[in-house]
Amino acid sequence: MPLTVEELHLLAACPLFLGVEEALLYRLAREAGRAEFSSGQVVYDPDHFRRCLGVVLSGRLQVTKGSLAVSLLEPGDLFGAAALYSGEAEFASTITAQRPSACLMLEQSLVDRLLAEQGQIRENYLRYLTGRIRFLSGRLQALAQPGAEGKLARYLLASGTGELTCSATQLSQRLGLSRASLYRAFAALEENGLITRRGKTITVADPAGLEAVM
Repeated sequence: MPLTVEELHLLAACPLFLGVEEALLYRLAREAGRAEFSSGQVVYDPDHFRRCLGVVLSGRLQVTKGSLAVSLLEPGDLFGAAALYSGEAEFASTITAQRPSACLMLEQSLVDRLLAEQGQIRENYLRYLTGRIRFLSGRLQALAQPGAEGKLARYLLASGTGELTCSATQLSQRLGLSRASLYRAFAALEENGLITRRGKTITVADPAGLEAVM
């Protein structure tokens, strides 16, 4: 099934394809495979995965590691980059569709050709991997912090956007905290003017202050 105009626009905004000519995106859409997933369907798990680079076109995917919720993948997000050239027999996590979802799947042979022939895509790919390494390093450091406030502060700063939208349940799982500990950390950081909260959205009000908490 060919991509819609909206999906092609989404592809153009994907980190891997920033600055890429539209003609190449149309060619990629023809060469890559499209996969559809129903709500609750497993996309990848440690024993069943493809050597592909996936781009979420619609829906939402959740990444988990055991009982730990790692991240949510929204339209435009990439997945599978770490496994593409790892040589490992197992995938590092489980990816499940939270709602009906569609993904563009780029086989390794296609990615090989793109990286060899397209300098912009090669640069984008390296920049994306570098960003993921920094992000995951921040996550690990957050989990290593002894206190709930330190874990929350480091996690929020590691997000790099200044704003995070996430339920308390998801965030407590990601940080390895009880909901009670998380709410106490929220209260302490809010009381000191370091963050503000509205619904599920947390906004960093004082980055320097959060760094001091860590």
